[in-house]
Amino acid sequence: MFNLPEIEFFLVFLVGIFFILLLDLGVFRKQDHVIGFTEALIWSAFWILLSIGFYFFILHYGNMIHGITTKEEILQRIADYHHNISIDHLDFPDAIKIYDKNLALEYITAYFIEKSLSVDNIFVMIVIFSSFGIPSKYHMRVLVWGIIGAVIMRFIFIFSGAALVHKFNWILYVFGAFLVFTGIKLFFNKEGEEKIDTVNHPVVRFTSRFFNIYKGKAGHRFFIRKDHKFYITPLFVVLLVIEFSDVVFAVDSIPAIFAISRDPYIIFFSNIFAILGLRALFFLLSSVLRKFHYLQIGLSVLLTVIGLKMLFAHWLKEIGFTTMHSFYLIIGILGTSILASIILPPKEPKTKN
Repeated sequence: MFNLPEIEFFLVFLVGIFFILLLDLGVFRKQDHVIGFTEALIWSAFWILLSIGFYFFILHYGNMIHGITTKEEILQRIADYHHNISIDHLDFPDAIKIYDKNLALEYITAYFIEKSLSVDNIFVMIVIFSSFGIPSKYHMRVLVWGIIGAVIMRFIFIFSGAALVHKFNWILYVFGAFLVFTGIKLFFNKEGEEKIDTVNHPVVRFTSRFFNIYKGKAGHRFFIRKDHKFYITPLFVVLLVIEFSDVVFAVDSIPAIFAISRDPYIIFFSNIFAILGLRALFFLLSSVLRKFHYLQIGLSVLLTVIGLKMLFAHWLKEIGFTTMHSFYLIIGILGTSILASIILPPKEPKTKN
C-alpha cells in the first residue's frame, strides 16, 4: 500500500513538524504561566498561515507525496483513493496539474472540517479543566502532552482506518450512518455538558482502581514517588481524561474526513495541522467561545450532511457533485452558524433587583 517515496516524504514532514512543535508547545520552557491573548493570537495565526502554506505546496507539488513520475501512476492513485477527477484525455503535464489541484482541494476541505470540529473539542477541554479545578497556569503543560498523544493516536486511527476502507469499502456506509446519528444527537444536545462527574468518570474510576493517586499538592508534576510508593497526580488523571475525550472526538472527526478524501496522507496532514494549532486556539477562544452559540448547531448540521454525503456518494457522483461542491457546502454551513451568532447574540440572563 505504501512505497518508498511516500515514506521518505512522510518522514521529512514529521521531522519538520516536530521541530516547529517544540517551539509552539514550549517543551523547553521550564516555568508554568498563563498564556496571554496576544501570544495565543500570534501562534494561532502562525499555524493557520502554515496550514494554508501547505495547501499551496500541495497545489503545485502534491505529486511528491506519492512520488508520482508517470501518468499511469496518477491513474493508479485515482483508482486507489477514488479521487473524483478524470485525466484520461490529458497528457502527463496537464494530468499532474489536475491531480495536484484536486489533492490540494481535498486537503484544505478536510482541514476546515477538522478545524471546525476541534472547536467543540476545545469546549470539552474547558469543561474538563473547570470540573477538576485545574489552575490556569497548568493548562499549557497538560495541553502540551495531550496534543502529542493526540498526534500519535491520529496516526494509528487514520492509517488503520484507511487500510480497512481500502479492503472493506462498505465501512464507509457505517461511517456515514454513524455521522448522521451523531449530528442529530448533537443537535438535540445543544447545551452540552457543563460539568463532569470527577468521581464517577470512567477514566477516574479506572486509574483509581489500578494506580495510587496522590492526594496532596503536586504542582505541575504528573508522577510522585513517596515512602517507596509510586503515585500518579490529579494533573495526570486530567491528562488521561483529555486523551480519552480526544479518542471520542476522533471517532466523530476522522470518519467525516473520509467523506472528503480516502488518501491517508491527505487525511493525516489535515488532521495534524488542525491539532497542532489546538493549544493556541484553546487560549484564544476559551473566553469568547460561548458567544458563538449557534456554532454547535452548525457542527451538528455539518456532521449530518457529511454523513448523508457518504451514504449517497454514488448518486452524488453521478449528478456531478465534486470536492469543490463539498468545500462550498462546508464553508456555507460554518459561515452561516458563525454569522448567525454575531447577528443574533445570546440573550443576557435577567438580573433580579
